Amino acid sequence: MSLHYTAPHWPWETRDDAALAEELKTNLFHLHGGNIHTYHRMIHHMDEGIGKLMAALASQGLADNTLVVFTSDNGGERFSDSWPLVGGKMDLTEGGIRVPWIAHWPAVIAPGGITEQACLTMDWSATMIDAAGVNPDPAYPLDGLSMLPVLHDSSHQFARPLHWRMNHRGQRAMRDGDWKYLRVDGNDYLFNIPADERERANLGKHQPQRLAAMRQAWEAWNDTMPPIPADATVSLGYSAKDMPQR
Repeated sequence: MSLHYTAPHWPWETRDDAALAEELKTNLFHLHGGNIHTYHRMIHHMDEGIGKLMAALASQGLADNTLVVFTSDNGGERFSDSWPLVGGKMDLTEGGIRVPWIAHWPAVIAPGGITEQACLTMDWSATMIDAAGVNPDPAYPLDGLSMLPVLHDSSHQFARPLHWRMNHRGQRAMRDGDWKYLRVDGNDYLFNIPADERERANLGKHQPQRLAAMRQAWEAWNDTMPPIPADATVSLGYSAKDMPQR
């Protein structure tokens, strides 16, 4: 099962906001709305829903041998605080793409484990297929890699280059180990993320060969991808000016 909560996310409404829901029928993006108090209630209601899901698994005797993964598809927006990371939704800086994940599977995962293994959301599809002991359809090869070895042993790590691209501000990014290549508004950057997770110290001019190699690796990956359509939406009805993050 794939369960996607619209909270906490625009439109900024909770289950107590019936009157607001009528207004939002004509203004889904809700740029003028929301506040930290609504945001807090939305998170609380989401937590209650997840609690009901876990209780249902327990009542059916399925909780111990069911893999449950909780994560997000992007960084926070408007009312969130991702300190010390910079940026948020619609950015390829760490505040826009680095999110935590929690995996619960008592029959397999030892409690209290922490891993620094980098992964993408698409890796969870591969992980769950692997956990089920089946093979993906060869006609539809997966983009993700299985995280199952990490779930068995939190100390296990493997090389996992990560790539992103976005029309908004002409952004592109690549993460390979400790290093990250980033382009925003035509400017290229190179960061050592463990040393500088706020992405303030551009090392591109000090390590031009590494920057060039990562830029070329991103280009090679991009050549394997379908082109972004010329009429692709740059942003979903809002822009950076609507989401002050810096």
